[in-house]
Amino acid sequence: MTPNPILVFGRNGQVARELAGRGAATGRALVFAGRETLDLSNPARIAPLIAAVAPRAVINAAAYTAVDRAEREPAAAMALNRDAPAAIAAACAARGLPLIHFSTDYVFDGALPRPYVETDPTGPTSVYGVSKLAGEQAVAGAGGAAITLRTAWVYSAHGVNFVKTMLALAVARDEISVVADQLGRPTWARDCADAALLAVDALADAPDLAGVYHICGDGDATWADLAAAVFDESGRRGGPTARVRPISTEEYPTPAKRPANSRLDCGKIEAALTWRRRPWRQSLASCMTEMEL
Repeated sequence: MTPNPILVFGRNGQVARELAGRGAATGRALVFAGRETLDLSNPARIAPLIAAVAPRAVINAAAYTAVDRAEREPAAAMALNRDAPAAIAAACAARGLPLIHFSTDYVFDGALPRPYVETDPTGPTSVYGVSKLAGEQAVAGAGGAAITLRTAWVYSAHGVNFVKTMLALAVARDEISVVADQLGRPTWARDCADAALLAVDALADAPDLAGVYHICGDGDATWADLAAAVFDESGRRGGPTARVRPISTEEYPTPAKRPANSRLDCGKIEAALTWRRRPWRQSLASCMTEMEL
């Protein structure tokens, strides 16, 4: 008998695209609900969809991720990042389904001098961060078996992300100014997908593992460091390169405030699951091998 599928909210985002690939590679049955299937800004349609699919677990990889635009569209950000996860979590709790939900480093203010652990106080400084924290709280408040995976600085061969932006800019520019006073841990979306699938299995066997976990790449970097690594890898493959001019956050103002420290400590998930961090330079090289440069 074919097992019930895993229902994934989101289809074209970075993590959803990687989930599709990992599902195919591992023989897992995944059903994707993208915008063409369901408008997540209408939460009333979520429970009927889950009932119709009858999944064995749910992964929410959909979100409002336009960080700066959220400052002028707070209602839209809240609808997708708070209200939709609330409806998904409530429907999963009612049906006894494991839920994996993705969140972000933006729930923190970035002021700590060390990597953040899951129990550190939250304090978002942007509308996007506020909306994602509200989503976390809604998922936890639903009372079901749910794992929230916070991650940061996500990139992949798909969609819009920092790595692809740098490569596009390098086609037309010899020098690119990049912020060098924000610190994080670059994360390949494929590692996020792997963590989500492991979490599905773990929750099915041990619902008490429910809670918040951090996932990210191994090793610290600034955005300027990441840009330089991108151009180094691109150059090896005959792709576009550029010089990186390090600048301060003040020299690159944005509508939404970014955390100065986005480093996440992954010790909790590595103690609970078989998922392990990979050095971000190693993951970046693997990802860029898949890109058409």
